[in-house]
Amino acid sequence: MSPHLTRTPYVPVEVSLGLARLISEHETLGEAVRTLAAVAPEAVAYACTSGGFVGGVVGERAMCEAMSRAGAVPAITASGALLEVLVELDVRRVALVTPYTVSVTRALEGYVARAGVTVTGCAYMGLTRHIRKVTYREVVDMARRAVVRGRPGAADALFLSCTNLPTCDAIPQLEAELRIPVITANQVTMWAALRRLGTRAVGPYQALIDRSARSGTALPGQTPGAVLPEEEKQQEGWS
Repeated sequence: MSPHLTRTPYVPVEVSLGLARLISEHETLGEAVRTLAAVAPEAVAYACTSGGFVGGVVGERAMCEAMSRAGAVPAITASGALLEVLVELDVRRVALVTPYTVSVTRALEGYVARAGVTVTGCAYMGLTRHIRKVTYREVVDMARRAVVRGRPGAADALFLSCTNLPTCDAIPQLEAELRIPVITANQVTMWAALRRLGTRAVGPYQALIDRSARSGTALPGQTPGAVLPEEEKQQEGWS
């Protein structure tokens, strides 16, 4: 398998609910999916978290339907994949970390809550651009703020939102420290996409893809077509 990428058109708007709505319009998604037709992907994934949750659960499902119609293949979004993973890991309570503004973060909280999952804590950065420049140290610090440990109602898992946030190398460290699964936007997207293809992600020290790490004792230590929003130019990153 091999990944093939395309981008939605550039929109000169900072990261916001308005931008999320613009880059998730069905016509835009359909055109992006059709550009991948030449390589005949077996599944398509929309790699923008905020674009998926801005319309709520119903809006996210409609996005997937629009992409499937355009490409005649299974379609997922990063936000839809998140809900699948929460079910897979039997998460009832989740903590959130986002690089977003308060309004975009609240939209994510509402999206998760409407899916029946309680948000136990949240830390956000208030960024409207340069998300890709956030450091791993900042991500780890935000995770510690979001997760409240050792008391009733503590989080079953931590979600690091935004496909442009650097998170991959932080997963094993945070899982070892926090003793809960740590899931990220890119991770859940690829996990769900690979599942559509009848295969699975492989990698150590990540509770989602390494069952031996689900006991809370993880130690620190992919590949269908994807539709990517054109945000390296407009907001210097995915979302």
